Amino acid sequence: MSRGSLYVIKLGSSTIVNHPEVFAEVERIVRRGSRVLLVAGGAEAIRQKYEEISRPMPFLTLASGDEVRYCSPEELPFIQEAYHDHILSVVRKQLQGYGLSVYAQLGGEQALVQGQKAKPLKAIRGDKAVIVRDSYFGQYTTSHTAFLQSMLSSFDVVVLTPPIWDPELDSFINIDADVLAAHLAIDLEAHHLRFVTGTPGLLQEISEPGSTIPDVYALDELPSVQGRMKQKVRAARLAVSRGLGDVSITGPHTLEGGARTRFWQGEGNLGKLDLLNKVARIPSVSQDEHELARYLLEAVKLPSVKGEIDEAGNIVFRKGSGPHTLLLLGHIDTVPHVWPVRTDAEGLTGRGVVDAKGSFVNFLHMLEEAEVPEQGTLLVIGAVEEEISSSKGAYYVRDHYQADAVIIGEPSGEDSLTLGYFGLLKLRITIHRAQEHTAAKDTVSVIDELYSVVSDLRLRVRDLDPDSLSSLIDIEHHHDRGYLTSIGTLNFRISPGAGRNYLDKLVLAFPEGVTVEVLRATPGFANSRSDQLVKAFVRSFAKHGKSIRYIKKRGTSDMNTLATTWEGVPMVAYGPGDSSLDHTNEEYLHDAEVLSSRAILTEAVSEWFRLRTEE
Repeated sequence: MSRGSLYVIKLGSSTIVNHPEVFAEVERIVRRGSRVLLVAGGAEAIRQKYEEISRPMPFLTLASGDEVRYCSPEELPFIQEAYHDHILSVVRKQLQGYGLSVYAQLGGEQALVQGQKAKPLKAIRGDKAVIVRDSYFGQYTTSHTAFLQSMLSSFDVVVLTPPIWDPELDSFINIDADVLAAHLAIDLEAHHLRFVTGTPGLLQEISEPGSTIPDVYALDELPSVQGRMKQKVRAARLAVSRGLGDVSITGPHTLEGGARTRFWQGEGNLGKLDLLNKVARIPSVSQDEHELARYLLEAVKLPSVKGEIDEAGNIVFRKGSGPHTLLLLGHIDTVPHVWPVRTDAEGLTGRGVVDAKGSFVNFLHMLEEAEVPEQGTLLVIGAVEEEISSSKGAYYVRDHYQADAVIIGEPSGEDSLTLGYFGLLKLRITIHRAQEHTAAKDTVSVIDELYSVVSDLRLRVRDLDPDSLSSLIDIEHHHDRGYLTSIGTLNFRISPGAGRNYLDKLVLAFPEGVTVEVLRATPGFANSRSDQLVKAFVRSFAKHGKSIRYIKKRGTSDMNTLATTWEGVPMVAYGPGDSSLDHTNEEYLHDAEVLSSRAILTEAVSEWFRLRTEE
């Protein structure tokens, strides 16, 4: 993941000044490969600054009774100094202490973040109502997102604080830092938005630290929310209303060590479809599965079910401890790009709902709905990095777990069972030549030569596997110090008929200046129709009044990875959805198909255990 998913993290000044351990958590996020925009508040820093200069801090009492800081033009220079002296310098030093590169500034400097002064305030002075016209407090209007994206790609952490710039006033104006964080997250299309506070999320009872409200929906009333926490709730709800899926208030003074309140679109719990709708909304592009795995570890709490995140980052649940093990292996990552999840009366659309969160959430429901006998073990794993060539999660499963049969979570449609997949041969072709004039005799450009090598490789593979498919998926071209280099990535889909050892027969030698590297070589796999696993599905389909349809796919799944060493282990794939929508911007999953395929899966899993224990 090249400077991958984006976190926007709002830290209050109390957390920054008094709880520096939070920066170790930021460092871990960066080390996982994510970009971080840190928005810092300044209440504690401003108070400290005014104490240093022995200046009384002015406040206004609003007509509502709320008290707010009075940001007159005369006060703004002190507020700016407070952020520079007690926030930006502290944050920069803390992050650099972890070896991180940091870009930090006030939002309004160089007019990077812009806003508009609010309307005059109605306030109370003494017993009189007054209109205050010189309160330089305002709302966000825009930011230079291209510059911010550039900085986020160049530095480990970008830090911004209020105040921002009002171009009409030609002046700084103050802004609430929580609201600023929400607007920046929206404009930058952040994957994760966090508001770190001094309590364990939102509390049902302010005096009870253990009364965290886990989930907040659009229409929920929150009578226990008071004071500054109201603004965090407004900011979180603003972000969710504008399409952000992973938004939470966390604490006390921690991103991961305490408790959190998550904010969701929609009016409330959706019953049997609730977990799917929530899983779909948490972005989990390959190599950014951490937040979804942590959410599932918190959300799936069932009697006799043990959960963990293994060393590869896979989310793992185990029910039972008997000798007969059935593995349900899905994947929790998706391809980019992430767009807002939307629901309607018939289903939901969003990145990954078909490929393959719908399938995996059905697996999770098996932990509660399927019958696991005393002699059985149900192992449910959501693998990471299935959508990229590393297949890190599946390789870890292959080498560290065992099972007697495997169901892969991929969309087959409710009426079909997938018995096999083509394999994947991924090649990197590099052409490196000294530059020549294109008009010279017999000159062939390195790009032309790359296409020629691709054509040759296609013929060589087709001789070994007439059913293979190929696609040139990427081309790079470089010119450096008089040499030209073209690099192509060529994918082949290898049919199961080519066998396990097809690569041993493939000649990859070319003349000097041409190199061909094997990035991945996974053979195809086809399962028998006559084993107990298929029989369990046949019986389940029949019980639900359906005739089973067998399919073999030309794509590749984690089934192929396991099959490289799990000889003799039956494997099929089953899950809701139309696989022709995989990786498209039209992924859509019908609620009815989710529930009907879940019922079929429940009976098939229970039937497999019955067949095994009858042996």
